[in-house]
Amino acid sequence: MRFVLPLALFAVLCGFLVMGIGEDPTRIPSPLLDRPVPEFDLQTLSEPPVAVSAADLQGEPALLNVWGSWCVNCGREHDFLMQISRDIPIFGLNWNDEPQAARQWLRDLGNPYRFSAFDAEGRVAIDLGVYGAPETFLLDGNGTIVHKHVGELNPEVWARDFEPRLAQLRQ
Repeated sequence: MRFVLPLALFAVLCGFLVMGIGEDPTRIPSPLLDRPVPEFDLQTLSEPPVAVSAADLQGEPALLNVWGSWCVNCGREHDFLMQISRDIPIFGLNWNDEPQAARQWLRDLGNPYRFSAFDAEGRVAIDLGVYGAPETFLLDGNGTIVHKHVGELNPEVWARDFEPRLAQLRQ
């Protein structure tokens, strides 16, 4: 009888473990889906800096990519961002970074962004519900968040998660 409670707890724990196996850790639901990008007022990384806001993300379907020069996976996805930036506008949100390091990174690797806003205090990232970099948001032409991807953006993820949604937005 004294083994029943530990065995029951072990069975419940195993049940939770089995339910979690096979889950995609990059599919983190966002409470902001189908809502506009939260309002912000930031400066770009460009020299001289330019003031930008959520309104500057509107006009056509686009991506908002949260990145940092310190982020290993941001470096891995960078070539792919350079490639797709020919087909879709990409806006950057530089998060938790040093501005000089971020500017140097863009000079060295190329700049796929129409602009990259510098989120010095991380407030915009918090408002977006960012867990870590990179994260990429697909926006409709009104600046509404249609999809969120956590982790590296690559051709497989693009084809599976972004292209079908983008095709719908462009109809």
